[in-house]
Order: sequence, then C-alpha cells, then structure tokens
Amino acid sequence: MTDGTGNAAQEYVDDMARKRGYVLDYHKVMAKYDLDALKAANGLVSAVYLEQRRLDRKMKELIFIVSLTVLRAPRAQIESHIRVALDLGLSPEEILEAIEIALPEAGVVAFQGGFDAWKHVVGAEGIEPSVSVHDAGAGK
Repeated sequence: MTDGTGNAAQEYVDDMARKRGYVLDYHKVMAKYDLDALKAANGLVSAVYLEQRRLDRKMKELIFIVSLTVLRAPRAQIESHIRVALDLGLSPEEILEAIEIALPEAGVVAFQGGFDAWKHVVGAEGIEPSVSVHDAGAGK
C-alpha cells in the first residue's frame, strides 16, 4: 500500500477535480491509502472518458449518465455527472432525454434513479393532481 498522504496525493486529487469537474469519495480515500491503484484506475477513465477522441465531452457525459442510470449507481454519482453535463452547456431537457433512454431497456425502476438525480440537480417540480389521490412514493 502506498501512503499518499503527502503533496503528491493532494496534487493528484486536485488534478482529477480540474479534469473531471468532480471527485468521488472513493477517489479521495484511495489517494490517501493507495495512490498507485487510484492512478491505474484513473488511467483507464482518462483514456475512455476524459481524453478527446471521436466523441466530444458532452456526448461522453450523456453516455456516462445513462450508463450510471441503467446500473442503478448511487444518486450522488449520477448527480455529479449531471452537474458536469450542465457545466458543459447541455440543457436540463437534453439530459432528461438521455436518461429516458433507460426506460425501454432497463425499466422504470432504473429510470427513476436517474430521474430522481436529475430532478434534484435541476430543481424540477411536477404538476400536482387537482383531485384526491393516494401518495405514490413522493417521499413525503
């Protein structure tokens, strides 16, 4: 195990944050306790996600959001990619349209995870029924 508690680990995390626009909790902990393994894992991510190749960063971000939605990733992880997508200039509606692609193949349960992340990040609100209904999972 490499003890990455020095400046090298801090610089690496800061560089990740600059390039990605976010860092996950496991990145922060790995930087401290196993910087070499983090660098190896991040190398793959850099090659397929961060490096400019044929797909631009906006397209890759949408693909990442849909992939995380289908895999039912933690909401915070999906939210971080939605924030980056917004920072890159994608509209909330474009991001929602990408998340909706999960519906036919992964189903409504997977879709709802991505949708809830999107709704939280963009502050979307719905239209309440004007007739009496039972609560259907609004979380209230």
